[in-house]
Amino acid sequence: MKRFLLLTLLCLASLAPSAFAQGQFKVLVVAIPNRYHHDYAVVAKPQFERMAHVHGFDLTWSWNSTPFDSDLSPYAAIVLLNTPGDEFKGAQRATLEAYVRAGGGVMAVHRALIFNPPGDWPWFERLIGRTFRIHPMVQTATVRVEDPAFPATFGLPSRWVWTDEWYEFNAPVTRGLRTVLSVDESSYDPTRIWPGQTARGMGKDHPVAWYHAYDGGRVFVTALGHTPALYDDPSYLAHLYGGLWWTATGKGIDASR
Repeated sequence: MKRFLLLTLLCLASLAPSAFAQGQFKVLVVAIPNRYHHDYAVVAKPQFERMAHVHGFDLTWSWNSTPFDSDLSPYAAIVLLNTPGDEFKGAQRATLEAYVRAGGGVMAVHRALIFNPPGDWPWFERLIGRTFRIHPMVQTATVRVEDPAFPATFGLPSRWVWTDEWYEFNAPVTRGLRTVLSVDESSYDPTRIWPGQTARGMGKDHPVAWYHAYDGGRVFVTALGHTPALYDDPSYLAHLYGGLWWTATGKGIDASR
């Protein structure tokens, strides 16, 4: 009898580390290289892996869209890291729609905001909330925190010097978007663009990060993150994890707002 109890305790002890190692939630990062965004993944992957280790969540990384051929329900959040909706075809689109309608969270980063051809998947464009127009050349500018009560801003100063592609957007296609960060167009040249193209800026209201509730799920969107070296910046990583934490859990904001 004593031997049986000892064996039982040893078995339980062997299981304990696995149970303890389970993260507080599970995240799928989809990082499909494309023409203008491929070098970033070499830097971003280890940073997301470190983020998962530091913050205690389970991470699945995918270089392609095959996870969308299976059940997405185990994931509390899906990160579309420079991966636009046009990467998903046929039933994969229906799978993402069903995931969001079941309460799943989506975080869209930089290139994920650009959908081609426009209008081909209206549901996804409404998920993002705004449609992309154009962007000038990479420049340094001042980012303003518009919502200091949202987790993606907790690690940022109220005014932040940042270098990026400053995406311009058309009018919102979804109601209820809450701006988190905006860029001050007086701090860079919105018209500095390649020959044959024209950019004019968006004026005083130029959002670069926002969040909203959409079709049953939570969505956080950030246009920041063009240059691969940005994934070595602690402020940018804090911005990403704050947005990811809310996307996965809904926590960190005043629910009454």
